[in-house]
Amino acid sequence: MMKKNQRGFTLVELAIVLVIIGLILGAVMKGQELIQNAKYKRLVNDLRGLTAAAYTYYDRYRAFPGDDPKAGDRWSATYGNIVNGDGDGLIDGAPTSTTNGDESVQAWRHLRAAGIIAGNPNEATVTRPSNPYGGRYGFSNRSFGTGTYNYVFVDNVPAEIARRLDEEFDDGVYNTGSIQANGDYNTSYTRDIFYRF
Repeated sequence: MMKKNQRGFTLVELAIVLVIIGLILGAVMKGQELIQNAKYKRLVNDLRGLTAAAYTYYDRYRAFPGDDPKAGDRWSATYGNIVNGDGDGLIDGAPTSTTNGDESVQAWRHLRAAGIIAGNPNEATVTRPSNPYGGRYGFSNRSFGTGTYNYVFVDNVPAEIARRLDEEFDDGVYNTGSIQANGDYNTSYTRDIFYRF
């Protein structure tokens, strides 16, 4: 039998609890939005910074990092893993390569030896910087419709972030313009980005 003294929650008490839960959920959602915006801003700044680093190197040495035909002559006595590029104006090799002779690997060594970016230019295997979405950056070249150009590579970027970058800084189409991806943005998959410079 139920006692007459038992009480449940009043509607006012339930309403207060629901309001508190709503405020907590709102704060969590806003916090996640701030984190996502911070990641995106870091990605944009990294792309601009790596492009600026490549052009700073070009201004100093009249060649792009990795492609510099005099880099080995300049630094091989100090850093034995640095070799010359072929000087054709394009950074050759896969952006994810680990082969020391590839210009895409040497690009990191040249930038580090020149003191433009931080890191050890003589490490056994080049460590490519990580991006905010868990992937890594790289350098290489590819056709961008009107010709072949060098680019900064970014892998493992969520498709919606790749679309946002392309829409804000280019034409919004994944396979045209100066920002391209390895597939359509209308998926839930991650994308690789090619940021022409």
